[in-house]
Amino acid sequence: MIAQTKVRKIGNSLGVVLPKEALQQLKAEEGTILYFTESPECALRITPERPGFKEFMEIAEKGMRKYRNTLRELAK
Repeated sequence: MIAQTKVRKIGNSLGVVLPKEALQQLKAEEGTILYFTESPECALRITPERPGFKEFMEIAEKGMRKYRNTLRELAK
């Protein structure tokens, strides 16, 4: 699926409106919590809330902070 949207001014903030097809793919509806995580090459990954996802990401971030130097060397 390829979809396009624009960044728009919403009140004093900026935001995007997700196309219907994207919402269907994410199985998201009004009130669904979405997580944005970094992906390679300046990309973002959008993931809807799933049971345990938040806890998993907290553990992953803690590990990445703890082993930051090791991960940086492995990435070379």
